Amino acid sequence: MALDPYRRLFAIPGVPTLLLVGLLARIPSTAVGLTLTLHVATTLDLGFARAGLVTMASTVGMAVGSPLAGRFVDRHGLRPVVTVTTVAQAAFWACAWALPFPVLLVAAAVAGLLALPVFSVTRQCLAAMVPEAQRRSGFALDSMLVELSYMTGPALAVAGVTTLGSGPTMAAIGVGVTTAGVGLIVFNPPTRSAGESAEPAVGVPRRQWVTPAFVALLGTVAAATFVLTGAELALVAAMEHTGQTAWAGLAVAVWSVSSLIGGFLYGGLSRGFSPLPLIGAMGLLTVPVGLVGGGWHWLVLALLPSGLLCAPSLSSTVDVLTRWVPAGARGEAMGFHGTALLVGGAVSAPIAGAVIDGTGPAWAFAVAGSAGVAMVVVALPFWRRRPAAEVLTAPVAQAAVVPVEGTRDGGADEPGTGLNAVPS
Repeated sequence: MALDPYRRLFAIPGVPTLLLVGLLARIPSTAVGLTLTLHVATTLDLGFARAGLVTMASTVGMAVGSPLAGRFVDRHGLRPVVTVTTVAQAAFWACAWALPFPVLLVAAAVAGLLALPVFSVTRQCLAAMVPEAQRRSGFALDSMLVELSYMTGPALAVAGVTTLGSGPTMAAIGVGVTTAGVGLIVFNPPTRSAGESAEPAVGVPRRQWVTPAFVALLGTVAAATFVLTGAELALVAAMEHTGQTAWAGLAVAVWSVSSLIGGFLYGGLSRGFSPLPLIGAMGLLTVPVGLVGGGWHWLVLALLPSGLLCAPSLSSTVDVLTRWVPAGARGEAMGFHGTALLVGGAVSAPIAGAVIDGTGPAWAFAVAGSAGVAMVVVALPFWRRRPAAEVLTAPVAQAAVVPVEGTRDGGADEPGTGLNAVPS
């Protein structure tokens, strides 16, 4: 496996710094949901139902705020948006530990709306800094780093709440998010390439890039996280039913490592693939997992093939997005991509839970995988109506007059996103 694609990637000025800042900024962000849940359920002793309401309020806020933040980045630049969201996060985490539940519920929604857009901004800046021919390797590596953040953040959240308490843990998250925001403000990576920045900044009408093909792309993004969230819940439930819950953390970690390996291999290939076969194959490989018996290690082994396709599937969706959407609307499009990631996981969790309670974990694997395959089939006819090649490379000033028509896609990407959560 050649390392040349990654060597060339790290040789681009600013890219190593962007990836490092993105990784460190995402770790506190990935700890938010679990920290809020444990704070409400254990510290406030209000149970997991109310904890779920706070998490839902935060998630809804992020789903709405992600494309809005991206639109403001497109129009006003990175620093103003990051400054506002950093101040908002610092204010929320400074007082969240002392808020009564009704106030915390509203504050969590507002904080989600004004969340630091670190996931979408990192991808947007990566697209601006990396030449198109190397973006697939860049997005694959970014997906791997997202995976690492989701392997780290939630674990630190649990360790912090159980050893130090929710108050100090929430304060630590506040410090981490604020530091990340300040780092982005100081670094101020470009959101457009040098060639794109040289053109006059002209607004790009949504009707030009929010096409049936783009909506289908978002549907496949949501389908991917639907499969991953449902499979993870089914895995944990299957291990609980067999009395092997103590090994659940290790099982999820092994599954996540398979995603890292898959992302590394995919980023080093000479060419990429469309998200449709990748996500479809991931769904198909998930369907029969529930039939495996004989212990948790066999179950994890059966999940490894689908895990290998996780990072490649999600990174390929970002790669396609950057090819389909003009640079002047890339931030908002990345925001919608983040929303799709959130929606897929949010819809999957209650459906998988209902299937597990009703028929057992084996059927949850089947439902999650089948849903992913079905979404790919639905997206296929719309995929053929993707934007013309001229749209993908046109300068911002010319983008509004380029016609939309079918063309061949030469491209193949939350985190990327992790196996055990969905970033905005």
